[in-house]
Amino acid sequence: MHSYCVFRKSPLWGAASTGLARWLPAEYEDGENQPKGWNTSQYSGFQLPLVNKHWRRGIMRFPCMAILEDSAYSQMLVDWGQYIDHDISYTPQISSQSTFSSGRDCLHTCSNAEPCFPMQALTPRVKEQVTACLPFFRSSPTCINIQTDVRPAGQRQQMNSVTSFIDVSTVYGPSADLEKTLRNLSSAEGLLAVNSEYSEDGQLYLPFVSVQPSACLQEPGTGRVLHGRVNEILPLSVLHTLRVREHNRLVIYQEIIITTRDYIPKIMGREAFDEYLGPYAGYDDSVNPSVSNVFATTQRELPGTPLVLCSSGGLDPVLRGLLDRPAALQNQEHLMTEDLTQRLLVLNIPETLDLAALNLQRGRDHGLPGYNDWRAFCGFDRVDTRSDLIEVVGSGVLVEKIMDVYGHLDNINVCPLFACLIGKQMKTLREGDRFAVVVRLLRDGGSPQSVQTGIFLFCGNVPSMDLEAWREPPHDGTYMT
Repeated sequence: MHSYCVFRKSPLWGAASTGLARWLPAEYEDGENQPKGWNTSQYSGFQLPLVNKHWRRGIMRFPCMAILEDSAYSQMLVDWGQYIDHDISYTPQISSQSTFSSGRDCLHTCSNAEPCFPMQALTPRVKEQVTACLPFFRSSPTCINIQTDVRPAGQRQQMNSVTSFIDVSTVYGPSADLEKTLRNLSSAEGLLAVNSEYSEDGQLYLPFVSVQPSACLQEPGTGRVLHGRVNEILPLSVLHTLRVREHNRLVIYQEIIITTRDYIPKIMGREAFDEYLGPYAGYDDSVNPSVSNVFATTQRELPGTPLVLCSSGGLDPVLRGLLDRPAALQNQEHLMTEDLTQRLLVLNIPETLDLAALNLQRGRDHGLPGYNDWRAFCGFDRVDTRSDLIEVVGSGVLVEKIMDVYGHLDNINVCPLFACLIGKQMKTLREGDRFAVVVRLLRDGGSPQSVQTGIFLFCGNVPSMDLEAWREPPHDGTYMT
């Protein structure tokens, strides 16, 4: 969706390749550009913690065999969130992998030198000793800023390279150039391109594209990958493929997905949803829907490959798993498995990484303020003592672990305020968006016989989409059926 179609007064609001919105001013070490930890090692009188110290203190890590199952929600709840995140935000890294000043490879340096911001790290094998430095590349700065009220002049801002709207840009592409590569330009019906080599009982797959080089696993000997971030995990590949199949069945561009009605309340909880979003009051042309820096910074990607879909049973086994398998239950003792905190695979980096550490380092790169500043932003009182934090968190043991890592309450990361921040972001997106039903595509694009009304719960059948609004007269003057 082109932002001009939605915001004619401010056509850059929500547009691709513009700056992420700032809800609070950035906190850079030099006030303009340098991340926290670039030169200064202490904040509020305490050493800035290593970004992967959380697993040493047992805050984020738990063994894979200790995963709990959620009795209320399906795995679709988890993977739909990543799919929607891809639709509204993508902050690219600087493309260079060598330092600007000396040309040194960022994979083999422990010095902070643009664009390298390596993560000083502990390893599980040596207690309390920095034994590694893992590569990290800074996010690309933007040249187009759309907001000035909380942005000091000259301050570095990061880019959102996709549109901020829930407009299925994951299917059609966020730019005209990419859209051309995804469309079947030889078709007069406006179809999207599909795979010419593989199909599944008449249902088609996404096309191969040549991307050199690519961090995604490729088809051996060809250098071909499936397009975009569809490569990251199999559930994403399934959801992307279903959307393309649905488009080619109906040939309708820019239908918007119901997410705030069916998905967000289950993530935030009904009470928080009512507090931060409330009833939909209609379109408001004074609301800037651009994705915020603090929202985008906490959403990172996991690489992988979808090629197995073409040779191992197609979409249906994965789709059945998404719908029939319980989601992993998260609580204070179960936040991230060891696969994510110690064995994260990024294919152009030789070492395994830590997703939580990457999120924390990205927050420092973007100059995100600390926990107390975001509490004030969300309308909560500051936490000034450990007793205050215990009252908020509800666990004295966990607070001791947190304070052991951060030292000072102002240094704590923003993560515990997700309900407020997700709610505010979804509210800004909703004010200028229209919605269309999405559930039916899971019936028409795949073949499971019992897809739920609520794809995140276990319910009944779904009526077909009413296409009457799209009926068009043919050239002979009679109406099509």
